[in-house]
Formats: sequence, structure tokens, C-alpha cells
Amino acid sequence: MRLKILLARGDCPRFTDFAWRSRRGTHPKGGSGTVPGIKRLLAILIGFVFLSPTAFAGSPLIEGQFSRVPFQQYKFDGKTVEVIEFLSFYCGGCYAFEKSIPKIKGNFPKKIKWKIVPLYWGDGSPKPGEAYYLALEAGKGEQMKKAIFHANFVEKKDIGKVEVLESIAAGIGLGFDFSMKLRTGVKAEEARKAFETARAYGIEETPTIIIAGNIMATPHSFDHDMDSFGDNAVTIIKSILNPVK
Repeated sequence: MRLKILLARGDCPRFTDFAWRSRRGTHPKGGSGTVPGIKRLLAILIGFVFLSPTAFAGSPLIEGQFSRVPFQQYKFDGKTVEVIEFLSFYCGGCYAFEKSIPKIKGNFPKKIKWKIVPLYWGDGSPKPGEAYYLALEAGKGEQMKKAIFHANFVEKKDIGKVEVLESIAAGIGLGFDFSMKLRTGVKAEEARKAFETARAYGIEETPTIIIAGNIMATPHSFDHDMDSFGDNAVTIIKSILNPVK
């Protein structure tokens, strides 16, 4: 399926080498995805062979569907589980997953630390991510996230335009200081580094969540059914917070 069709449908292509490709495996630079696929498989196998023991240190028996991220440590302080969500404001699946997040958090009051890492691809703009980081710094990250998704998928606005993002910001109480920082690219470097973080975790699609440092879950395992994906996250987190004795 071609990238333009996927974007029109609001689907999220999978992510490889910082470029989004179609689900057939065609690389944006041309050519078949077969060879890169084999290389990726070999890299993963090698990673598991030489995986540091610290990746599993202290990890309880985890339930649910997930994979371990090579060379990343399991992290849980016994009180709070960190969840890193890689999303794109252009991703229909990410927008659909939004309704599952309150359910996940609601199952574990004050037990989850949720972090957002915004990505973009193709003709998408880094500006929505920059706007999110600016709002987060002002204590309004969650409001900005919801407002950008609403503007894109409900109001059908071009969220890559600075004027649109300024209007969204004004609606949540952010004014001149936000506009100045967005226009001068104060958060441009932070938005760029999001891709480095994605590469470090081997992110291939959005939404993807990383739980407790190295537990990766994707909707691909559930044929992109976001309700099932959300239920799976609850299962994983529950097994961390309430391990089998």
C-alpha cells in the first residue's frame, strides 16, 4: 500500500531507518524491503544473543504480548512504572489510542509516569512536536496533545502551520511567549532528538509504548485494534506492579 493512501486513511506506516515505508516493505528510497528486512532480523537475533543480563535483572514474570528491547535495562523502582509513548500527531492509530489511555492510567492511580515522544514522517512537520514540548514546559502538555489531535482529525486543519498551532495554543491559555518560541524554533532540537530516542529503542511504528525501560508493546500484535492494545498494556503493567509470588 502506497504511503499517500496510508496517510489519506489515517493509518500509520511502520518506521525504519528514520523513514516511513508501506506495509508491503517498500523502502522510500526505492527497491524492495526484503534485504533490509533480513538485515534487521539478523541484527535483532544478534542483539538477543549478546543481550546484557542487566536487561532482565530484577524483572518479574511479565504477562501480555510484548518484546524486550535489546541493550535497554528493565527499570522499576517498586512504586511507579514509566511508560514512554511514541506517537505522531498525523497518526490515526495514535488518535484512536487516546481513548484507551485514561483507562490504562485509571487502573493504576498514581502508579504510572506517562511520557510522550512525538515523531513525524514524510510531508509531516516537526512543528506539532515542538508545540507539544513548549506546552509541556508550561504545564499544559496533555491539553496541547488533545487539542492538536482534535484540530487534525476532527477540524481537518493543517497542524503543520504555525498559525494553526498558535490558535490552538491560545485556546488553552498560551500566548505571545509560546508564539515567539515556536516561530524561532526553541524546541526544534528537542523535536529532532526524538528520532534519536526512537532509534535507540528500535521503534518501527506508532503508537508504540515502552514500559519499565525495555518492554515494548505495539498494536501490530493486535492487527491495530487499539482497544486490545490498551488492554494488553494494562495486563503488562499489572504484572509489574503485582508480580506473581
